[in-house]
Amino acid sequence: MPDGHPHPNPLPDEAAARFREEREFAFDERDFRRVARLIRERAGIHLSAHKRDMAYSRLSRRLRALALERFDDYLDLVESGDADENEQFVNALTTNLTSFFREAHHFDALAGQLRAAGRGPHALWCCAASTGEEPWSLAITACEAFGTLAPPVRILASDIDTAVLETAARGVYPLERIASLSPQRRQRFFQRGSGPNAGLCRVKPELRALVEFRPLNLLGADYGLRGGFAAVFCRNVMIYFDKPTQHEVLRRVVPLLAPGGLLYAGHSESFNHALDVVSPCGRTTYRAAARAPA
Repeated sequence: MPDGHPHPNPLPDEAAARFREEREFAFDERDFRRVARLIRERAGIHLSAHKRDMAYSRLSRRLRALALERFDDYLDLVESGDADENEQFVNALTTNLTSFFREAHHFDALAGQLRAAGRGPHALWCCAASTGEEPWSLAITACEAFGTLAPPVRILASDIDTAVLETAARGVYPLERIASLSPQRRQRFFQRGSGPNAGLCRVKPELRALVEFRPLNLLGADYGLRGGFAAVFCRNVMIYFDKPTQHEVLRRVVPLLAPGGLLYAGHSESFNHALDVVSPCGRTTYRAAARAPA
């Protein structure tokens, strides 16, 4: 250090200044506010200030790919309505953290719900399919609930991120992704790769026949869905929306539930601000709120 004394914990402004010097592209508060506005308009995602470095890191890859030198130029391209770059922009800022049977109590509840409902058909919707582990877990749950690889269930799996949706539809994963599953589930529902595919597995065709993958933006004006869903898994996506946006999305999603249908939310999501739309009925589980008499 210039004064000859070490400073193991630099002051925040010193650290920020050093980080700015190391950046490949200039990225100031105005740029971040513009990024935050654009992602909110396009995907409803609320980017708080502590996500600034994440936004820079992910979007700077797009500047390199497009041989651009300034964030202004890149954001002008996004704002111009370029469809391809709008898709890349949203994909870059979408967080995709998932696993098979994440928050397992919901799948136990769904199995009980399906068994109680009996003969179908039953429609299920996974609103944030990510790389596919959740919709495939829904398919496995349905197979086990009805004791057959051809249960009376159809699953819609949607996501705003088209890149992860392609991964989900392929249904191919490294073996370590299914390591936490029981040997019985791994054998019954997955095919193990060999030769050039060693170390990989693929969901079996019977599961693939149960799931339809479709890009869908929960902020879109028209979902293009008929509804009648026995269960909607809308988990760990609302945490990226502010309360008014959550309320608006719930107003669109809940009417798509069948009578008696359930909405499953993420473990850190609470909709107490939207009790005019949903009513809690279990652990992060909701049904449509009762309508007041006219």
